[in-house]
Amino acid sequence: ELENIRFEGMYEKEMKSTFEQYLTIRKELGKNENPVTMMDLATILPKYFSTKNLLHSFYHSKENNAATIEINVDINGENEKWLLLFKNETHNHPTEIEPFGGAATCIGGAIRDPLSGRAFVYQAMRISGAGNPIESAKKTIPSKLPQVKITREAALGYSSYGNQIGLSTSLVNEIFDEGYKAKRLECGFVIGAVKKSMVKELDPIAGDIILLLGGDTGRDGIGGASGSSLQHNESSITTMQSEVQKGNAITERKIQKLFRKKEATELIKKCNDFGAGGVCVAIGEIAESVEIDLNKIPLKYEGLDGTEIALSESQERMAVVVSKKDADTFIKYAESENLKATHVADVTDDGTLKMKWNGSLVLHLKRSFLNTNGATKKTSVVANVDRTYANNAGSFNKTNFLQVLSSKEVASQKGMVEHFDSTVLGNTLLMPFGGKYQWTPADVSAHFICDNTYTSKTISIASWGYHPGFTSENTYLGGMYSVVESISKIVAAGGNYKNIYLSFQEYFEKLGNDSRKWGKPLSALLGAFEAQMNTGAVAIGGKDSMSGSFNELNVPPTLISFAVTTEKSTDIISTEFKSANNFIYLFQLPVNDKNIPNWSLLKSTWEKIYNGIQSGKIIAAKHVKDGGIASTIAQMSFGNKIGAEIYTEKDLLKLNIGSIVIESKELLDPTFHLIGKTNFSANLEFNRVLISIEEAIASWTNTFESIFPTKTVSSTLLIPHISVTPKKIKNIGFGQPTVFVPVFPGTNCEYETAHSFKKEGANIISKTFNNLSESHINDSIDSFSKAIETSQIIVLSGGFSAGDEPDGSAKFIVNVLKNEKIKHHIHSFLDKGGLILGICNGFQALIKSGLLPYGEIKDLNTSSPTLTHNTIGRHVSQIVKVKVINDNSPWLQGMMNKTYVVPVSHGEGRFQCDELTLKQLIKYNQIATQYLDEKNQPTHVFPFNPNGSLFAVEGLINTNGNIFGRMAHPERVQNGRFKNIPDVEYHNIFKNGVDYFL
Repeated sequence: ELENIRFEGMYEKEMKSTFEQYLTIRKELGKNENPVTMMDLATILPKYFSTKNLLHSFYHSKENNAATIEINVDINGENEKWLLLFKNETHNHPTEIEPFGGAATCIGGAIRDPLSGRAFVYQAMRISGAGNPIESAKKTIPSKLPQVKITREAALGYSSYGNQIGLSTSLVNEIFDEGYKAKRLECGFVIGAVKKSMVKELDPIAGDIILLLGGDTGRDGIGGASGSSLQHNESSITTMQSEVQKGNAITERKIQKLFRKKEATELIKKCNDFGAGGVCVAIGEIAESVEIDLNKIPLKYEGLDGTEIALSESQERMAVVVSKKDADTFIKYAESENLKATHVADVTDDGTLKMKWNGSLVLHLKRSFLNTNGATKKTSVVANVDRTYANNAGSFNKTNFLQVLSSKEVASQKGMVEHFDSTVLGNTLLMPFGGKYQWTPADVSAHFICDNTYTSKTISIASWGYHPGFTSENTYLGGMYSVVESISKIVAAGGNYKNIYLSFQEYFEKLGNDSRKWGKPLSALLGAFEAQMNTGAVAIGGKDSMSGSFNELNVPPTLISFAVTTEKSTDIISTEFKSANNFIYLFQLPVNDKNIPNWSLLKSTWEKIYNGIQSGKIIAAKHVKDGGIASTIAQMSFGNKIGAEIYTEKDLLKLNIGSIVIESKELLDPTFHLIGKTNFSANLEFNRVLISIEEAIASWTNTFESIFPTKTVSSTLLIPHISVTPKKIKNIGFGQPTVFVPVFPGTNCEYETAHSFKKEGANIISKTFNNLSESHINDSIDSFSKAIETSQIIVLSGGFSAGDEPDGSAKFIVNVLKNEKIKHHIHSFLDKGGLILGICNGFQALIKSGLLPYGEIKDLNTSSPTLTHNTIGRHVSQIVKVKVINDNSPWLQGMMNKTYVVPVSHGEGRFQCDELTLKQLIKYNQIATQYLDEKNQPTHVFPFNPNGSLFAVEGLINTNGNIFGRMAHPERVQNGRFKNIPDVEYHNIFKNGVDYFL
């Protein structure tokens, strides 16, 4: 409880006024007798706005797993009622002490909340905070990990988990502030959706069954929740590692697949994910009266006692309530997805929580006691805000401008961003970097609602806002401007500010009993409160962490505003300049002498921008932040290398949160200041200061090259032209083919791959390989064999076969293919003229099983070709250009010498073989597709050749042409995707495969 609240400093009047407004709302809602708390201040506005009938889309969930709104989704021209769930989550504490594992469980934990609401999670952002990752390791604080290690390994951990589960992460930003040396900021944000009719939120009743669904329980994560609230010291790195959970993306993917089954989801009465507190919380709070048998909890290994089982925070588990009559049916549905579902608890009616261990009652608590929420604590608060952000950008000249572009706050983070798969699921509207050259960063994450038909025109769009320097100087304005920034970014992309909902992430130092420290989050929340009241966009979700201290070092006051809305995909624009001879305008945020926005003018301008985008007048826009107007214009020019002439006297390098640069046809409105025009020169001209675009890009991209490279040493090996005689392949006239889409542990592209065949008229058989036990494995081998017998096409989809462990990619799939029964049926399938396609992980399986290039499953030798780690040493997710150089395959008929712009996303895609094997592949016309550079020539140069493949090989066929393997993902190119990449062309090998049998 907050008491003795006092406001001081130059914003005393404004903070008092906002706080009094909060008190008035409390009184109006009948909450005047309730204690004043931070939580109440943060959550009261949705309740207030609801009473005013202003939150038309807000969905009042009984389960409160994640912020939820009800939306209309346009599918095939029909509106369907869906629920959109979004959640932000930090794992600062575990990421600080174990960067890879901590960051991996951050995204895993964020996914679990909307997933427990039965939503399929398809969209993600990652916002992290660090000290200076490029500083010398000698500056590392004793008993701390170096910033470079935390930054690099946290990126690897988060991306590894997200990539494995098949989550499209399309916006990634690291924030830099020396305060984050106290403790890392590792924040994930996700969006999921589910058809409303599939969600049954019913009150559990006595006799209902509680199932533990998903992974087994281990000692990992015990004490993680309490540990995350502790201040770190010199011993933390060695004493707290056991508190880090061990994530398992593959298991969580299986839960996602199960929850997409309407027949399974409709059996769920209530669901709760496992996080802080483990069994105690996930099962303990799922019903008013519960009896838990700890001996029934499936374990990873022997030796855990009852306390450890009850408190373990092992991830990838769900508590599911079903009726007793439905329990066996649900368990069978789970088993069909290679998942365990175990009866571990029962709903009772005695008003208590009970736990049994080894036949004895070890816990017996009344629900009335649990609902007291513990002992009351009180603290005094002094909010003193007496400074404004000192912007020391300096005067504009070429030297200063290039230094600003290379500063860590402004410099490109592309080498880090490309670790994250941004195209999986085939629903990405905007790539992280846009334009022909993929250099202009997007300000928002935008994805189509992930429906089964891939026909939805509705997209979810998300952004974030926060500035550590600004908020450190003035927490009141900092909270306010976090909200403004998050909304402005969505407005600049084409979203309507009137339909935006927010979620907050607070992260502050350990507050203790210091009243002035307590004043920092209070003043930040008051600033955010004022922004919500004046914009109408309110926070319906959020998460907090109040432990950002290491001895005397503290994290900067952090309030991140996440903004979410939905729009039609056709109404969204991107950030890169589109063409020459367009006008460049600036909307500068109108503020008073204390930097508080003119809310009325701001909202009317947001509406003008929305209408300008809807009408087609505004064709590109980008929010202005660090580096000011000049940096924003430069980044807008990079993507298509379109020049600009700027003639404004405004401070070009100054921080301008909330301001927007616009490329447009003529806007006859004094709200927008004409500051320049675009042109086809290769230069940026700021008030006659001439800077080449290439020089600016070089400054902008070199800063983080040592830790997140974007360049490789190019091979000097020449790639001679390959001449292949086109070959006409006659269709066999079989009729409508059946495509077998096997799903292995780690497969994550089966939905978009199956859809690509289905829309061409194929029948689809999809079966999951079950390895829960030896008998399940044998049953799977039998069912796979039967599916192969009845199919004409086999397609091995992309993913991470068993996590690509141990020792490289596709090992699990290869072991299945080499099973004697499967091997026999595949060889028989090929003899009868069947077609096989392998994409990415599927291509790796074809290569490592011998199906490519040999056309049969066989053991490999030292001269066999392989696919190995990318030359750049990391995962690469981007768009590339490929050329079909060989159409001696049903898959490639009619495509000879055509080029296609397609996504790639892999860490092991570099084709390698010895010289003799390469000559044989060329001789027998087995090189099918090659990577091309800007001049449409095959290349070894990154990024055009994303993995450094020998001879620019992107895809291979066998000598008969009926097996085709490739690294790029044409199945991810659906209608309307990749709006900020010009010339994306659908490489429809799927139609060719189907037509071969017609």
